[in-house]
Amino acid sequence: MAIISKSNKPFLVDKDTKILVGIDLPFTRSNTYGYFSPTLTTVDAVKNNIKSLLNTNVGERFLQPTLGLNLKKYLFEPITESTNLLIEDEIVGSFRKWLPFVDIKDLKITSEETDAIGKNKINIKILFGIQRNNQSLDSIEVTIGE
Repeated sequence: MAIISKSNKPFLVDKDTKILVGIDLPFTRSNTYGYFSPTLTTVDAVKNNIKSLLNTNVGERFLQPTLGLNLKKYLFEPITESTNLLIEDEIVGSFRKWLPFVDIKDLKITSEETDAIGKNKINIKILFGIQRNNQSLDSIEVTIGE
């Protein structure tokens, strides 16, 4: 997870390709930058943080037992408007705590039910911006379940 800066410095645009922002996920070997492939921009690093947060269950992370969401518990629930609101509330609350520098502009939750047993999916699409950078607006789509 990213470290929250308490300074009032303006957001720096990622212009220098020699400055690496984070480690790219999934882990892959890089011959150019060291052992692991890095993320070169802040937006890419934030996307990885969002994916990690949405795919982590509460209690799964060692020494940070409150990190994550329990989205897998909704896989076999009927997806109704109230269920979507519960999922949205969990996501927004978790973002406020763990990614406070990310502004959620739009959040869409859809479910996918297949005929095969155990193959339910919840698709989450988030349009987000980074608070100290008015220029950044990007989206990410994460699927929970298989």
